[in-house]
Amino acid sequence: MTNKAKVGLIGLGVMGENLALNIERNGFPIAIYNRTHEKVTDFINDRAKGKQVIGCKEIKEFIETLETPRKIILLVKAGPPVDQTIESLRPFLDDGDIIIDGGNSHYEDTRRREKSLLIDDVYLIGSGVSGGEEGALNGPSLMPGGNKDAYEKIRPIWEAIAAKVDDGPCVTYLGPDGAGHFVKMVHNGIEYGDMQLIAEVYDVMKRGLGMEAEEIAETFDDWNEGKLDSFLIDITAQILTVEDRETGQPLVDLIVDKAGQKGTGRWTGQVALELGVPIPTIDAALTGRLLSAMKDERVKASKVLAGPVPIVEDDEEREEFLECLADALYASKVCSYAQGMSLIKAGSDHYEWNINLAECARIWKGGCIIRAELLEEIRKAYANNPKLPNLLMDKDFGSYIVDVQQSWRHVINFAQNNGIAVPALSASLAYFDMYRAEHLPQNLTQAQRDFFGAHTYERSDKPELGFIHTEWESLVKERAKQK
Repeated sequence: MTNKAKVGLIGLGVMGENLALNIERNGFPIAIYNRTHEKVTDFINDRAKGKQVIGCKEIKEFIETLETPRKIILLVKAGPPVDQTIESLRPFLDDGDIIIDGGNSHYEDTRRREKSLLIDDVYLIGSGVSGGEEGALNGPSLMPGGNKDAYEKIRPIWEAIAAKVDDGPCVTYLGPDGAGHFVKMVHNGIEYGDMQLIAEVYDVMKRGLGMEAEEIAETFDDWNEGKLDSFLIDITAQILTVEDRETGQPLVDLIVDKAGQKGTGRWTGQVALELGVPIPTIDAALTGRLLSAMKDERVKASKVLAGPVPIVEDDEEREEFLECLADALYASKVCSYAQGMSLIKAGSDHYEWNINLAECARIWKGGCIIRAELLEEIRKAYANNPKLPNLLMDKDFGSYIVDVQQSWRHVINFAQNNGIAVPALSASLAYFDMYRAEHLPQNLTQAQRDFFGAHTYERSDKPELGFIHTEWESLVKERAKQK
């Protein structure tokens, strides 16, 4: 055991314990502290027994155990607990010490906290950590933002503990102040979209095609060998093979269909509205979770609101339809990522963070929940053209979606004709159709706004006039008289 720990960690939930073990395993002695000291004692005597882990009972003792400049990781619940923990540390910190918030803090909170700590010459790194319990232990995807010099001091630790892929550790410096937590927030929004898309495809297979869980599992397993290769597809296939020990039924069929959320997906939608970036697939995923939570109301509605009689696809046509379904899922995922990357770019431009989108895709290739084969293609697209306005404008992605769009439309038509809700698949297709449209019906929207609120509009044939207003009611009355 060394006299001083290289790094400290506060918050011994499962993520905190696993990250501490990851750090220690990679050669960095670590000091730990938890508000409830019993957790520290239990951890030291169990999972951390015999390892270079120093358990501390008081904050002052914890601080004195760390080498300077101190590097302190917080893995506590986002919100007030982060502020409270920082304030408990503050009296004991020295110039140049570094606090790393590894929780899912809102990026605006990170920006505020960083400014406050800089008054005392203490640095704050806001670092997204993705990968769940397993990632924390064996290698997560890390998304740090904050002072660049402060990051350089923690970089050896972060690169050592991150997941490793063919082109390096899954961590990169993303930009100043809240850049890291912003990227993690959007990552979680993309995750919401991914999960909803997969759930909808599962529903089409189950209710539309009458497939059993095991058969659906085999389909997802097959897809995971190709372009849809991803962590979420993989675990979906595994989930569908598990049977309940008591009933012998697929366990997934016994789970109440009410999905929860922890806030980052909602924040993504709110920020997108503030920055004026459309993210309909992610919004549809949020709506799906909210509607799922209305279980009792849905059960009552199901007894009085009838839908169409399902038409199950013929067995002979099933294989062809499943190919269409795979294409629809992939195309929808591309649109979902296009929305997420556009939001990151908008945030980067607004806050002058200079986030590298190719690097975002690269560090998501391993460790994190949305890791997928698709991300390498996204990385290539932004590496080839850092100024790419939208992922759909990449030659390879654009041509693929154009080629499979009939399959995509066929799947959505089938689902809607059978009364199966596919809001995220539909939203992705609508995004594609609106993005590629030279003309949209918002000319009528502008006319309506000008009619009732004098909000003005521009003329397509006379752009030199700028914004103008029309007395619509006068013109309508005038025309009526002429008749």
